[in-house]
Amino acid sequence: MTTGRFHKMHGLGNDFVIIDAREEEMELSSAKATAIADRRSGIGCDQLIILRPSDKADVRMQIYNADGSEVEACGNASRCVAKLIGDETRIETAGGIIIGSATEDGAIVDMGKPRFEWQSIPLAYAMDTLNMPLGWEDLQNPAAVNVGNPHVIFFVDDSDIVELDRLGPMIEVDPLFPDKVNVNVAHIEDGTIHLRVWERGVGLTRACGTGACATAVAAIRRGLVSSPVQVDLPGGSLVISWKDGENIQMQGPTAYVYSGEADWTQFG
Repeated sequence: MTTGRFHKMHGLGNDFVIIDAREEEMELSSAKATAIADRRSGIGCDQLIILRPSDKADVRMQIYNADGSEVEACGNASRCVAKLIGDETRIETAGGIIIGSATEDGAIVDMGKPRFEWQSIPLAYAMDTLNMPLGWEDLQNPAAVNVGNPHVIFFVDDSDIVELDRLGPMIEVDPLFPDKVNVNVAHIEDGTIHLRVWERGVGLTRACGTGACATAVAAIRRGLVSSPVQVDLPGGSLVISWKDGENIQMQGPTAYVYSGEADWTQFG
């Protein structure tokens, strides 16, 4: 595929360029993904999504961050893809198969089972992932959850005052996390989780679906909230449901912004 159409969508301000390459193969390098995602000279997005054929599901979703790195899962993108395709859709990702169903204003997605073993996060060495005995400055005793991609979660008194733009990139690349990590800071007020996320390979984001899932699961495991729980992010709200041993359910809105056509040879 040298030229083709794309869709621009977002979930709570977390925005995507979605290219359907199921009918015609599209070669994609890290440099090309970065060029497409560039907000000044490209189309502009947090993540570039490529839809490909799958022999395991209805569609395979490849996810590239704005820095060109490929990642395993993206909750907001999964909702957008489910809404775009419609009906119930089985989506293959590098983090596993998830199931999405379109709703009137967005989608509900079955994100699969969370993983808590230190090897599954992954961490560089063994420790309790529910109450990790370490910290970075004032961010102490986090939890770690893998929901298709790795997350570390800090519960604080006020997530709004945390210098996440400074601490996030430091924690993201800490040697404790061999695959890097998404950094979440949250506080709880009247049973609602208020969350900010430093997203691996992206930076501060208005919303992170997998971050909302991971944070809700950690909060439920610690007895801080009960399921279902509302998670408020800078871009809007998601509702997360989870019980021990079951799959995570995430529900929230999506928005279709526009469609366009591009000459992919002009990027990268």
